[in-house]
Amino acid sequence: MTQQQRVKAPRPSLGAGSLRVGRLTKPHGLKGGLKLELYTDNPDLRFVPGAVFYLQVPTDSVWFEKTVTVRELRYFNGQAVVFFEELSDRTAAESIARAILWIDEQQVLEGEEDDAWYDQQLIGMRVLVDGKDVGEVSEVKHLPAQDLLEVDTGDNKVLVPLVKAIVPEVDTAKRVIHVTPPTGLFHDEDAEVAA
Repeated sequence: MTQQQRVKAPRPSLGAGSLRVGRLTKPHGLKGGLKLELYTDNPDLRFVPGAVFYLQVPTDSVWFEKTVTVRELRYFNGQAVVFFEELSDRTAAESIARAILWIDEQQVLEGEEDDAWYDQQLIGMRVLVDGKDVGEVSEVKHLPAQDLLEVDTGDNKVLVPLVKAIVPEVDTAKRVIHVTPPTGLFHDEDAEVAA
């Protein structure tokens, strides 16, 4: 996808605190299901029946500036598949494939998502490994597979997957992030200490 095509799919106007929670990849089956790439650690909390999502789609899409409402979330061979009220068959599902799903700021403020943070909350936080300060979050990168924290260690920049197994705790009050990285992610000497 070229930069020009990306520009044609503007982010929904929901305010500075909007959160991206998933992307519809491709249709599944004949009843309007879509495979779902998750950007949230709590899909069963977020994708409940009745939940409404704003769509990031190209401006020429029939879905531009529209929302969809979850009918059901299922798993097939470990893959999340979502069904929406507005989609009854595969043809309808094909028309919305590759859309990015967003929730609005008010839903976030209501605390429905325990493990969701704004980029601006994470940037500048200190990163701790076994209680030792190893650096500061300099950027949050949103990739298709998962979000990554870019941690500036002073010597280099380390990319840390923002997943529960590696980032078990984000303390917004103390402005610290506790990380349990795979061996050697930050330094080779960490691997020796851990051994």
